Amino acid sequence: MLILQRKEGESLLIGDEVEVTVLAVEAGRVRLAIQAPRSVTILRSELKVAAQTNREAAAEEVSPLELLGVLKEKKE
Repeated sequence: MLILQRKEGESLLIGDEVEVTVLAVEAGRVRLAIQAPRSVTILRSELKVAAQTNREAAAEEVSPLELLGVLKEKKE
């Protein structure tokens, strides 16, 4: 992990196409501006974790057709 210190208005480059600029630091929060090509996905890490959790939960679910089969068996 690379750790850098930047002041408001300063930026850093990731590769040749991504620039991250510190807009403000206030009350323990940092506002960042990210300039990148549209082809680069930018996602908050907590959303990526939530999406993975949802995919895992969906993979464990029973399909609707299987549920209908269970209901038919209980009627008989």
